[in-house]
Amino acid sequence: MNRTGFLAALAAAALAAGCVSKGDYEKLEADKNQEIAGLKKDKTGLEQQKAALEQQQADSKKRIDSLEQEKAQLQATSQQKATQYDALVANLTDEVKKGELQVRQYRDMLTVDVAEQLFFDSGRADLKDTGKAVLKKVGEAVKGYEDKVIRVVGHTDNVPIKTKTFPSNWELSVARATTVVRYLQEVGVPPDRMVASGRAEYQPVAENDTADGRKKNRRIEITLIDRKLVEEAGPGKK
Repeated sequence: MNRTGFLAALAAAALAAGCVSKGDYEKLEADKNQEIAGLKKDKTGLEQQKAALEQQQADSKKRIDSLEQEKAQLQATSQQKATQYDALVANLTDEVKKGELQVRQYRDMLTVDVAEQLFFDSGRADLKDTGKAVLKKVGEAVKGYEDKVIRVVGHTDNVPIKTKTFPSNWELSVARATTVVRYLQEVGVPPDRMVASGRAEYQPVAENDTADGRKKNRRIEITLIDRKLVEEAGPGKK
């Protein structure tokens, strides 16, 4: 029996019993209609809430999937960096053991630190024969990293120099870095991937008040930097 029939039957029964007036019946019917309308409204609201929750769940799943992909990419990148570092160290193991150079990793950069005395005589920028053999091996080790820019930086201690060729440590540090870059080019490192610069005495790694500290500060840094980072930061951005 449908609602209308039920109400009609109820009204008929009530009227037959003589206990409900027509006015009471109409009020009863209006109350029931209002209750039904309220229930329908509640149902619509619940359905909307359900749809919203389902959309929220779908969005959350999408976000979780995206984060999982990012996590996997970060893990792959981290593993690649570790592999590159290990490979570079492996290629230069003998030199590292002899204390001729150090290999270190910082974020997206791999750096080979070479002591000045291995490459150059004091106050000079001509590459020594002893340094050429090591630098050739460094070149062989780094030229395979095609996604890297090779930055060569010369550093000095704070002992002043004033010659016709090198009026200050600025000129000396830049000349040494340029010498290293030119030799790396000779052994096959693409020149468009290299940058030479000098920092003179202004980026020390030790105190300059001892002979040992000054020795540590006189160095050449060869750093491998992600090409994308350089392109994003530089005016040559493509």
